[in-house]
Amino acid sequence: MPFDRMVRAVDQWAAAHNRDDVFAQIGAAKYVPKRIQWSATIDPSEFSQRIADADVVVAHAGMGTILTAFELGTPILVMPRRAALHETRNDHQVATAQRFFEMGRLAVAMDEHELPEMLDHVSNLTAGGVISSSASPELIQALVSYIHQTDQ
Repeated sequence: MPFDRMVRAVDQWAAAHNRDDVFAQIGAAKYVPKRIQWSATIDPSEFSQRIADADVVVAHAGMGTILTAFELGTPILVMPRRAALHETRNDHQVATAQRFFEMGRLAVAMDEHELPEMLDHVSNLTAGGVISSSASPELIQALVSYIHQTDQ
């Protein structure tokens, strides 16, 4: 589903700050960015490489993107999709964002109005710590349990 609110907010922020170093994978967005570099889709290896090379990742609160950023040790700022706005089937991304925020693992902008302000301070973000096979068994189990709860 399109996530035009986020794409538009990042594009407008990049234009206002004269940034030409922003790339977005925008999926089925209807909004066409005017400032940022973008692609509708990228293959998994390019996705991982872009996250590894990024100073920070700005994304929806999807588990795949979150876990990839954690695995690669890249700071992540998420803005959850909303069911009421027809961006997702339910508000599981809101729950995901809140839970990982409470764990101190990521930053959250709850809407397109908070996002630009948080982007202004993006250099202050730090990675929530790398999650890999060397992560504590307790953390891995907590993540697995949480993922199963939000999938229901």
